[in-house]
Amino acid sequence: VTATDADDGLNGNVKYSIKKATDMASDIFHLDSETGAITVLRSLDFEGGESHDLEVQARDGGGLSGTTKVT
Repeated sequence: VTATDADDGLNGNVKYSIKKATDMASDIFHLDSETGAITVLRSLDFEGGESHDLEVQARDGGGLSGTTKVT
């Protein structure tokens, strides 16, 4: 995921976090708080679930934030 902020300095620094995830998704995926890159921690198993949902939050240094759903 990617978020941008036009502010300079600390207020323009965006950090990412998982705000909400299905139980299995939190064990399967890792979100890099600096880059927003989502990686798979273990093999995906279609029998374990057809899809996984994550709610990702981006927060700037000034405390403003936005969220998006990743399926």
